[in-house]
Amino acid sequence: MTLACPTSALWLLADLGGTYIRFALANPLARNPLLLDSIRSYRVERFESLVQAAQQYAGDGGVSPRNAVFAVAGLVQGDAVQMTNHPWNISVDATRTQLGLHQLIVRNDFSAQAAGLPYLEPHQAQRLGLPEAATLLTPLPRTVAVLGPGTGLGVAGLLLRGGLAQVIETEGGHTGFAPTTAQEVSILQHLSERFGRVSNERLVCGSGLVNIYQAVCALAAQPASTPSPEQISARALAGSDPLSLRSVEVFCSVLASVAGDTVLALGAWDGVYLAGGLVPVVMPWLRQDAFRQRFENKGRFSSALAKVPVLAIMHSQPGLLGAAAIAVTAAKSPAVQRSYQSESAPCAQATTL
Repeated sequence: MTLACPTSALWLLADLGGTYIRFALANPLARNPLLLDSIRSYRVERFESLVQAAQQYAGDGGVSPRNAVFAVAGLVQGDAVQMTNHPWNISVDATRTQLGLHQLIVRNDFSAQAAGLPYLEPHQAQRLGLPEAATLLTPLPRTVAVLGPGTGLGVAGLLLRGGLAQVIETEGGHTGFAPTTAQEVSILQHLSERFGRVSNERLVCGSGLVNIYQAVCALAAQPASTPSPEQISARALAGSDPLSLRSVEVFCSVLASVAGDTVLALGAWDGVYLAGGLVPVVMPWLRQDAFRQRFENKGRFSSALAKVPVLAIMHSQPGLLGAAAIAVTAAKSPAVQRSYQSESAPCAQATTL
C-alpha cells in the first residue's frame, strides 16, 4: 500500500459483524472520506480477538493510524462491548491501548450505518415503490430509520436538525415477533418450541431465513435440510422449490412489517433504509407490490405509512461508510486537531491508496 501522506493523519475503520470483519482507512478532510481502495475483509473466526484482527490489517497494509472508529454488531455500554452473534467480549480502553491509538470510538454497527446515510450518493439508495424520498442534505428537520438483515437484525434511527445529525442506537431487532397471518402464527408456534421467546431476529436475518424454511417444511410435513440463505433464495428465484419460495415470501413479509413498526416506533416519517447482507439476495421480492402493501398495513396508520419512502442501500460497505462519517465529526475535536499539528499535516482531498 503506497500512501500520498502520513498514515497518522488517516483514521482506521472497522465494521465488525458476526461472520466478517472489514477494515478500511478514512481521510476526514476529503469530500468522500472512505478510501475504497483500502478496504479489506477477513473472516472473524480466523482471529482470537479484535486486536489481533486489527493488527493483521495494519501489518498487511503497512499502515499505523493514530485514531479509529469501530462499528460493532452488538450492544455498546461504556467500556464494554458484547457482540450478539459472536463470543468476543471487547473492552474499548484495552483495545485502544493495545493498538496504540490516541482515540478509539466504538459504536453499534447500525448506528454507524445511520450516521452514513447523508453520505450516500443518489444511485446508492434504490427506492422501493412510491413515494419519492426526501433529500437528507437539507437544514429542514428529518427523521429516518435504517434496519436490515445480515448475521443478525440491526435497527437504528437518525435525527437531522439544523444541519446536525443525532443517531439513535437501538437493539430493535430483538423486539418480539408479531405474526399477522395464520401461517405466521403457526411459524411462531413452531419457533417457540425451539427458542421460547421469538424475536424478530429469529426470522429476519441469515439464520432467520433458514428458521423460516425449516418451519415451513415442518408445517408441510416435509423433511427439512439446513440450506444456506443463498441456496433458499436461489431455489425460490428458479421456481424449483415451492417451500423455498414460500419461505422467502414470509421472510420479506416479516421484514416489511418490522420496517413499518420501526417507522411507528421512531417516528421515522421521512423514510426507512434497508441495509444488511441479505437485502441484495431478496431484492426481487422487495421490488414487488406485496412488500410495500405489507409495509403499509398498519390499520389506522396505513394512510400515514403510505407516504413514507422505503429505500434499499446499494452501497457495498455502508458500515464502513458510517464509520467514516463518525470519523469526520470526531476529527473536528480540538484534541484531534492538536495531534494533527504535532505529528503531521492532514492528507489532502486527493489522497489515494
